[in-house]
Amino acid sequence: MNNSGKPSSVWLEKFFAFRNRGDESKPFLSHIEDLRFTIIKIAAVLVAGMLLSFVFRTELASVVQRPLVAVDPQRAANLQSLGVADSFTISLELSFYAGLVLSFPLIVIFLAEFILPALTTKEKTMIFPAAALGSGLFLGGAAFSYFVVLPQTLEFFFKDAQAMNWQPTWTVREYYSFATQFVISFGLAFELPLAVLLLVKLGVVDHALLSRTRAFAVVVIFILAALITPTSDILTLFLMGGPMYILYEICIGIAWLMRGKNPAGAQ
Repeated sequence: MNNSGKPSSVWLEKFFAFRNRGDESKPFLSHIEDLRFTIIKIAAVLVAGMLLSFVFRTELASVVQRPLVAVDPQRAANLQSLGVADSFTISLELSFYAGLVLSFPLIVIFLAEFILPALTTKEKTMIFPAAALGSGLFLGGAAFSYFVVLPQTLEFFFKDAQAMNWQPTWTVREYYSFATQFVISFGLAFELPLAVLLLVKLGVVDHALLSRTRAFAVVVIFILAALITPTSDILTLFLMGGPMYILYEICIGIAWLMRGKNPAGAQ
């Protein structure tokens, strides 16, 4: 490599570098400096994702509106903009959520670099597959919500309003806030397997404990589903809680396959 390529190479290595094991004994102010640099990195990739998303804000708005168009094209045409700056402020909100999705894998890696300095070399190599798995689960949950749950939920509320002899007239701000929060909530809910598998890997839980606490897990899952969904209807609750429970059962199976392979959990 020529000399002109060295500065950029060094910069990239620093940008994606784990803290060393010896860093745990550094002074408190040094840890604060590490935290500051981590926050800067997260903010940088998030802003980059937002700017890229904002360039395509028209296409992004069209994508978010598509579930409503699929239910009834006329309803999408009847969305009302009541604010003077709605086109700009809503574009910023959509860009933030889209930027968060785009930068999610890097954010996970940066957090791991700061929080997990004591990982072995082998364990550090697992961070990237874990980030990929987390991103895949997030996108899977968001896609399930976007293509399956969101259209049914919109149809349900539209017909429910008509049953009350009301004419549902939704504003642009209300619809886009509802749709984006709805999709993001499902994406976050589908991160459950990654959290469970991390606990299994750390030896905190095993397949036997997960099996014994099934009944308790069902209650917790549906409480979480109720808390993170932007609606309180029973349909959405089951559409989110059901897949989460299925994923929990899959985690039990994976934990069973991992038995005896986890040094942290060995007695």
